[in-house]
Amino acid sequence: MTELEKCKNGEYYNCHDKVFLEFKSNARVLLKQYHSLTYDQKEEKTMILSRLFGRIGENVSVGQPFICDYGRNIYLGNNVSVNMNCTFVDYNKIEIGDHVLIASNVQLYTATHPVELSQRLTPDWKPESEEYFCRTYALPIKIGNGCWLGGGVIVLPGVTIGNGCVIGAGECSNKRYSR
Repeated sequence: MTELEKCKNGEYYNCHDKVFLEFKSNARVLLKQYHSLTYDQKEEKTMILSRLFGRIGENVSVGQPFICDYGRNIYLGNNVSVNMNCTFVDYNKIEIGDHVLIASNVQLYTATHPVELSQRLTPDWKPESEEYFCRTYALPIKIGNGCWLGGGVIVLPGVTIGNGCVIGAGECSNKRYSR
């Protein structure tokens, strides 16, 4: 099984594998281009986002600055507004439905590490190895249609937010939210 397959399956994987470094490199180039555009260059912004994201629906706005790791794992529906200063750690899939509002400073994290120290550290790790010194895994995030994530919300790996939910502010760490 490849490191990419392990990542997509929510298993421990080497986040420093060449494939992930290439994803990051591509995303950094596209984000640099995106951030060089002015507010009113909407057509150019949409073109870059369509190259960066896995899918982008109609009538989507992503405020600047915006940070993501790969971009390719972000899927946006129609009528989505992502305000400024948001961070999407998209090691696994981030799926955002239609008619979704995401306020400033929202953070969506698909990547994480085991809580227990004995599980978190990579056994027999050596600095010269190509592996990371600790174990990483990633779980998808899904945000349903008609949701609103308020300022500063943090959504952790594996969280699903059901249709129509409002997360007012702060951390969103439970597995499921529904209306």
